[in-house]
Amino acid sequence: MKKAILLILLIVLSISCDKIENPRTIEKVNIEKIPVDSSSIRAIYAMKDSSLFYATSDGYLGLMLPNNQNLKDKRVFYDTIVPHFRAIASNTEHIFMLSIGNPALLYQYNEGDLEIVYKENHPKVFYDAMAFFDAKNGIAMGDPTDDCLSVILTSDGGKTWKKISCDKLPKINEGEAAFAASNTNIAIYGKNVWMVTGGKSARVFHSSDMGNSWNVYNTPIIQGEQMTGIYSVDFYDAKNGIIFGGNWNDKDNNKNNKAVTTDGGKTWKLVAEGKEPGYKSCVQYVPDTNGKELFAVGSTGISFSNDRGNTWKKVSNEGYYTIKFVNKNFAWLAGDKKIGKMILK
Repeated sequence: MKKAILLILLIVLSISCDKIENPRTIEKVNIEKIPVDSSSIRAIYAMKDSSLFYATSDGYLGLMLPNNQNLKDKRVFYDTIVPHFRAIASNTEHIFMLSIGNPALLYQYNEGDLEIVYKENHPKVFYDAMAFFDAKNGIAMGDPTDDCLSVILTSDGGKTWKKISCDKLPKINEGEAAFAASNTNIAIYGKNVWMVTGGKSARVFHSSDMGNSWNVYNTPIIQGEQMTGIYSVDFYDAKNGIIFGGNWNDKDNNKNNKAVTTDGGKTWKLVAEGKEPGYKSCVQYVPDTNGKELFAVGSTGISFSNDRGNTWKKVSNEGYYTIKFVNKNFAWLAGDKKIGKMILK
C-alpha cells in the first residue's frame, strides 16, 4: 500500500514539474519599427485583442492595429493648448488620457468622443502616471503641489475624479517627486497599488485598499539629485515586485538602480549590482512566466532577465521609453517618433 501511494505521489510530482516551464534564454530580440511622425510616445495601453492605444507629446490619441495599420484617431486641443500626454489607461470600457503641465487635463475617450472628466490648475501641477484597478476604480499620481504627492481617484468608472487631501497621504521629503518617463511609476495588483518616487528621495508608496490608506517605504535606489531615483515599478503578484531607475544624467551607472521585493514592497534588495544594465525608464514582468522573465527598456537599449532580475543581458541597442505585453510572446514598445512590435519565440 505504501509503495502504491509513493508511486502515485511521484507521478503527480512528475506531471506538476512538466507543467512548470523553464524560463527562456534570449540572446537577441528583433523589433519591427513603425514610424510615428513628430511624436514622442511614453503612454501606451495594450488591448487584449493585440491592438494598441497610444497618446503622444503632440496631443494625439492613436490606435495601432496588429497588422501595423496606424489609425491616428483624434488630435486634442484645449483652447490654444496642445496637451502633452504621458499617461494613458483603460477600464475596459473607455480610454483615459492625462496630460502633464498646467492645467492638468484628463480626457475620457469613447467611440470618437472626447470629454474632460478632470481638470486641475496649479503652477506646480504635473501628473505622471495612471492605472485602473477594475472597471470602476482608478488612480493617477503626480508631483506634489503641496506637501504630499498628487493623487486622484475615481470610483465610478472614470466619470468623476477626486484629489486625496494631504492629511490622508504620507508627507513627501524635500526635493522628492516622480518621473513621467513611461507611465509605469504606478503598479497595481488586486486592490494593491504601489507608486514610486525619485529626486532627493527614492521611495515606494503602498496602499492595500485602492488608495484609501497609505504606507511609505525607503529603498536602496540611488537618490539625492534631481534626476536620480525610481523611474518604473512592476509587481508580478501581491508580494513579488521590482523597481528600476538610476541616474538619467549618468545612464551607464549600474549601481543602486534596480531592486526586488518579496514582501509586497516593505523591504527591497539590490540585484545585479554593478552589472548590466544601467538606467532604464521602464521595467515589466513577462506574463505567465512565474515572475522569472522581465524586460527593462530605455533610451540606452533593451535588457532581459530570466531569473527574477538577478542577472540581465542586453538584447537590443534600440532605444525605447516604455513596453507593454499583450501576452508572453508579444509586446508593444514606444519611443521617440516610433512604435515597436516585439515577437518572442
